[in-house]
Amino acid sequence: MKIVKRDGHIVDYDPQKIRIAIGKANNEVRGKEKVSKEQIDEIIKYIEELNKKRILVEDIQDIIEEKLMSYGKYTLAKKYITYRYTRELVRKANTTDKSIKELIEGENEYWNSENSNKNAEVVTTQRDYLAGITSTDITRRFLLPEDIVEAHDKGIIHFHDADYFAQNALHNCELINLDDMLQNGTVINGVMIEKPHRFITAATIATQIILAVTSSSYGGATVSLTHLAPFVRLSYEKYLKKYQSRNLSKKDCEKFAMQDTRKEVEDGVQTFNYQVNSMTNTNGQAPFLSVCMYLGETDEYKEELAMIIEEFLKQRILGFKNEKGVYITPAFPKLLYVLEEDNIHEDSKYWYLTKLAAECTAKRMVPDYISEKVMKELKKNELGNGECYPCMGCRSFLTPDRTMSLGNIAHAKNYVEGKGKYYGRFNQGVVTINLPDVALSADGDMDKFWKIFDERLELCHRALQIRHKRLSNATSDVAPILWQHGALARLKKGESIHELLHHGYSTISLGYAGLYECVKVMTGHSHTDNGEGKEFGLKVMQHLNDATAKWKAEEDIDYSVYGSPIESTTYKFAKCLKERFGTIKGITDRGYVTNSYHVPVFEEIDAFSKLKLESEFQRLSPGGAISYIETPNLQNNLDAVLEVIQFIYDNIMYAELNTKSDYCQKCGYTGEILIDDNLEWYCPNCGNRDHNTLNVARRTCGYIGTNFWNKGRTQEIKERVLHLDNKNA
Repeated sequence: MKIVKRDGHIVDYDPQKIRIAIGKANNEVRGKEKVSKEQIDEIIKYIEELNKKRILVEDIQDIIEEKLMSYGKYTLAKKYITYRYTRELVRKANTTDKSIKELIEGENEYWNSENSNKNAEVVTTQRDYLAGITSTDITRRFLLPEDIVEAHDKGIIHFHDADYFAQNALHNCELINLDDMLQNGTVINGVMIEKPHRFITAATIATQIILAVTSSSYGGATVSLTHLAPFVRLSYEKYLKKYQSRNLSKKDCEKFAMQDTRKEVEDGVQTFNYQVNSMTNTNGQAPFLSVCMYLGETDEYKEELAMIIEEFLKQRILGFKNEKGVYITPAFPKLLYVLEEDNIHEDSKYWYLTKLAAECTAKRMVPDYISEKVMKELKKNELGNGECYPCMGCRSFLTPDRTMSLGNIAHAKNYVEGKGKYYGRFNQGVVTINLPDVALSADGDMDKFWKIFDERLELCHRALQIRHKRLSNATSDVAPILWQHGALARLKKGESIHELLHHGYSTISLGYAGLYECVKVMTGHSHTDNGEGKEFGLKVMQHLNDATAKWKAEEDIDYSVYGSPIESTTYKFAKCLKERFGTIKGITDRGYVTNSYHVPVFEEIDAFSKLKLESEFQRLSPGGAISYIETPNLQNNLDAVLEVIQFIYDNIMYAELNTKSDYCQKCGYTGEILIDDNLEWYCPNCGNRDHNTLNVARRTCGYIGTNFWNKGRTQEIKERVLHLDNKNA
């Protein structure tokens, strides 16, 4: 028998829900007014003997009321009717007022620490959060089935970004097709932007595109410096003509033209960085931007690209000035440096760039490193050829390209027949499963674990289908910069984006969290033990992949397994686990759950063992994941950084090093701002605890956070152990 719910969704009949509903009313009455267990069974039997293929949930409730009154349980029936009516009121009640009041008055813990790169006191951020509270309320009351809302509230799953879900036109993250927009022109706010003719103009237009794109989506965006490289040559040719017109020697013309070009690249990169960090998009923050540095993307403009990469690294090493004029570590743009044969060995032509990247990592925590070698082993297109491309934002990776067999469904002007297409593709959104909750709900029973796991996966599947269906209603008119003017597509006005949600053009993500705790509960071991724990952990990961592969084959929607960057959710999951299962030593006694497949932050392990171990799990997280090692100050030990970088190239697709470079504005201390036992930040030099005068940068979930964190994440940061010592510094 199937149950038709109020929102029209059809679910399997579950008699236990009837028992629970009657039981809640039963608890409200005394003595003879109570209904017996046998009478409840009779009601359930009556419903089942109707032999209906489908029945409305309201009809079941009507039957229950009639049966209770036929037993003479009038007070109980009244309580049940009241319960039913109250549930209806809860569904329809406006829940925004209290949240808005708390936000405006600075009393809402969730919104104050929801994003470590947003300041909830600032009016632009508050405006975004006000819209978010309204969107979340609408999502909960009208757009999601009750069981998904309930599972989200209990921390069984997490329906990400409900604060943007009310609009049916917002997606998660993307690789911006900057090449198409710069080379073939674009339109921003109704203004035609034609192809620029020099680098500094291209860099400026790129930032305007980034602002417009990130204001029309809610996740991270990535651009490639390769797409700016041709404009360096245009600038050089312009300067060369200028000096040639002065009848200078060929040698002098080339020398002076190159000097002017290098100065323009310096100015253009500075403009880019200033623009990206000083602009505020509609999400109430600077664009959540990643910048890719991949020499292998071009042969024709490789020298120009190397020049841009060098300047980006130099300026990031310097840092950005804070309001006191002191150079500090900024959060954005995130830098992605691709390791390849041309830059990974000491005798490689571009080794100097890798050395510069190592210096930048030691001081400013970026760039992050993508191994071309490993990525091409993991990401093979439909022809079996390995591909290398950047992530979308902090960690979301597209699945290997399948669009070659479909033609260019996005109508990009820079599409090359038969060549893989990645820029212009995007992610539809994320729903995350709480793996520790699955394990604890199974209570050590392995058969029960896999049964509950499948039930929870189907819950996530339904939630993801809702995300997909909502986005599929959008047309190109909702965000012309995305769908009509080249960022993601060049569709006609009024054209549906439906096709771009299928055929592998975009992904949709099944997130997961807490693999360590899940494995620990079920086996008594860590998944890092290279034995029983690891074997079970890999089985769990494979099960996630088997589920997404099945959904993908049935629906032609690119479901993919994703290591969720759960910033505020790590705290929420931990609190929910403690409420549901009590305090369990080593499992629920902390204010956080472990991110994705990571080695738990408190577990002692060396850097190379950690990266090697996690590489096996990263392979089973194709929709996105990133590994890291925690280090001391390595500014005087660049050889250690380079050794790690070379290990990353050979062993893992995507990884980063977490270094420290904080600053206290009160005393001028530079180094590591510490956390006390009460999870409060303080300067170890002067004791300053004022967040407004402490500049702290920490890797949060693949990206850098600079605006402090909730208690759960702060505890996680405090408990991080070093994976690399500094004996040779």
